Amino acid sequence: MGNFYCLYLVLLLFCFGFCVNTLSQADSSSDAITAVYIVSLKQAPAAHYFEEQLRRHNRHGHGFHHNSSSSSGRLNRLHKPRNNSRYHPSSGSYISRVHDSLLRRALRGEKYLKLYSYHYLINGFAVLVTPEQANKLSKRREVANVVLDFSVRTATTHTPQFLGLPKGAWSQQGGYETAGEGIVIGFIDTGIDPTHPSFADDISEHSYPVPAHFSGVCEVTREFPSGSCNRKLVGARHFAASAITRGIFNSSQDYASPFDGDGHGTHTASVAAGNHGIPVVVAGHHFGNASGMAPRSHIAVYKALYKSFGGFAADVVAGIDQAAQDGIDIISLSITPNRRPPGIATFFNPIDMALLSAVKAGIFVVQAAGNTGPSPKSMSSFSPWIFTVGAASHDRAYANSIILGNNVTIPGVGLAPGTDTDQMYTLISAVHALCNETILANDMYVGECQDSSNFNEELIQGNLLICSYSIRFVLGLSTIKQALETAKNLSAAGVVFYMDPYVIGFQLNPTPLEIPGIIIPSPDDSKILLQYYNSSLERDGLSRKIVRFGAVASISGGLKANYSITAPKVMFYSARGPDPEDSSLDDADIMKPNLVAPGNLIWAAWSSLGTDSVEFQGESFAMMSGTSMAAPHIAGLAALIKQKFPHFSPAAIASALSTTASLYDKSGGPIMAQRAYANPDVNQSPATPFDMGSGFVNATAALDPGLILDSTYEDYMSFLCGINGSGPVVLNYTGQNCWVYNSTIGSADLNLPSITISRLQQSKTVERTVTNIAGNETYKVGWSAPYGVSVKVTPTRFFIGTGEKQILTIMFNATMNNSVASFGRIGLFGDQGHKLNIPLSVILKFS
Repeated sequence: MGNFYCLYLVLLLFCFGFCVNTLSQADSSSDAITAVYIVSLKQAPAAHYFEEQLRRHNRHGHGFHHNSSSSSGRLNRLHKPRNNSRYHPSSGSYISRVHDSLLRRALRGEKYLKLYSYHYLINGFAVLVTPEQANKLSKRREVANVVLDFSVRTATTHTPQFLGLPKGAWSQQGGYETAGEGIVIGFIDTGIDPTHPSFADDISEHSYPVPAHFSGVCEVTREFPSGSCNRKLVGARHFAASAITRGIFNSSQDYASPFDGDGHGTHTASVAAGNHGIPVVVAGHHFGNASGMAPRSHIAVYKALYKSFGGFAADVVAGIDQAAQDGIDIISLSITPNRRPPGIATFFNPIDMALLSAVKAGIFVVQAAGNTGPSPKSMSSFSPWIFTVGAASHDRAYANSIILGNNVTIPGVGLAPGTDTDQMYTLISAVHALCNETILANDMYVGECQDSSNFNEELIQGNLLICSYSIRFVLGLSTIKQALETAKNLSAAGVVFYMDPYVIGFQLNPTPLEIPGIIIPSPDDSKILLQYYNSSLERDGLSRKIVRFGAVASISGGLKANYSITAPKVMFYSARGPDPEDSSLDDADIMKPNLVAPGNLIWAAWSSLGTDSVEFQGESFAMMSGTSMAAPHIAGLAALIKQKFPHFSPAAIASALSTTASLYDKSGGPIMAQRAYANPDVNQSPATPFDMGSGFVNATAALDPGLILDSTYEDYMSFLCGINGSGPVVLNYTGQNCWVYNSTIGSADLNLPSITISRLQQSKTVERTVTNIAGNETYKVGWSAPYGVSVKVTPTRFFIGTGEKQILTIMFNATMNNSVASFGRIGLFGDQGHKLNIPLSVILKFS
């Protein structure tokens, strides 16, 4: 296993449980209420020392030398050495002892429980203490910051083809067998199922060494035995100390190991880097072969989220800190905070600041935008150093329908086979096929078909059983699987679910059905079905009992995919900008999301014990939707860019993805954005940068962007120091004084591949610097101005040689008073075929 060694954690949960119980007993005589706090110290963490040593090394003439076959040596700012985060192991234990000493001195003789020592990206620790003890710690001269822990939550077979990978990005990298090779993607998520074939390392005859720059380990537990890791899954740990101290950790559901008891983490990891060509078989049906975006990239898992409660920042930060120390290249975060961070700016929170240090170490950070759309300012990912991804559809859909005996066809969902094409089957409602009439009086939900003993098998056998779909299915109190089991036990020819009229606007994903079946998601269409059914019943004139079921139907089936739908479009649930700068919802001069990627109806690997989706329980693949699915698409595509340009900074990767994004759907029209939860395909309009960022990712173009807009850690620090009153907060989180930065910059002046101005007071001038990573080229500059604003860009034409830079000056003038956001674009058109898009957004305008 090369770089692996085993970390045994058999006694971990017992130890935490014992320590917490001891603490609780000790405090039982008082009214002390304990909580988890994240404490950061003023002394810089290990990663900052590593960076400083590297600078000194380079100043003495021992600069980093990259392969001469790559782009020009003048690209020093872009071409940074690959993150090599391994350092002497004793430094971590030394810092941990310093933390222990501080706690002993500050809390003399008092009870406390230290959960983690952070020492790579953050110099600090997480500790369980009372508010009074936290106050004592905050007054120590060594302590910079004390923050109360907070909770977080979790937010493909065809998408490689939809993104053009087989003939585009993969072919440029030598085919899928080498796509992403040598790159390690770290996942902060719910863990992974190591037994899944998507994570095997023996499916190719090509050599597959573990990257030398990675030094992570693989925990060994009962659920995650020795041998779970391999050359594909190169590292796996779990972090749950904050959850355990709260007494909410359920070891039978959540597993004190990297094993995924939820399914979410297995799904996201396989979207980004799952093996190529893995058969997708669900409910006995074959839906094609799956592949990750970078099928030869390596996977490292840092489990900090759990099925029963989500997760906590202290555990997430511990995972991020460890991932960076291990030497990963990319972090994928399909999680968002449960609340907007308080304080002077949303950027100042433990997770975002840890990720800033990760970016400083050369790690590209991807985060899901959140599933809180479509309202404005619903964004849950805030900082400019984080690449935020929204969710869009792709062009594959599974259509199912039921054809009634009166020649009416009703559309529905259901990954199910159809009935015999040349035969119509009698429809029988569950409430009309009961063993006795008293059942309905005793069980008002009997129509949901959850117990076959309630029904008359002779009546249902060979017919289509009609069941109701209520809010109880949404809540998990009733399940499709149990209803199917009922239908099979009663020998039904198939099952039809109609939507309860009280379930308004619920969006239903295709659900696997082992037998012919359909779910009608529209309450209006459900009424049409029931009206036909009821009007076809024949009843006895005196008793009113049913003597004949006259309604008949056939089911077409939904196993065959349809690729003719318009796509992409921004999904209704995808969180929207503008980016909130603070808890009072002031707007930041930063565009969010950065772009959108496939996130709707995504097939990917599923944990064998995954419980996140009841309908896919026990399956090896699941179809899921959300920005959680979009983010790992970008993580995998970033691995392809990192493979081609190994010394690109995180900002350079972000620029390549952003400036090349597409503005149009596959039919050539503008990308649309869904505007409502109910009937989203009816309530839609052209997407703006606050819906889709720079646009929809173009994987092939991102590997040849031509020009790059780069930013450094120092740029981000100058921006943070420019926020009014931020000096003490910056010092608390980074250990650096803002006075070191002679000049500060506003967020609109960051060298981002977009320009957002939240308040345009008459006029404003900003600059953007582009660097040429391709051959010599002449560019023409064009633009469209946002409504109510005049724009001028200079120069309008320029020649730029390989490795050279060019400053673009952009002048904005408000031509009216207007409070409605308006949008424009700058386009750079090279004579060698490169095209770059820089979106413009202006919100408040004062002329």
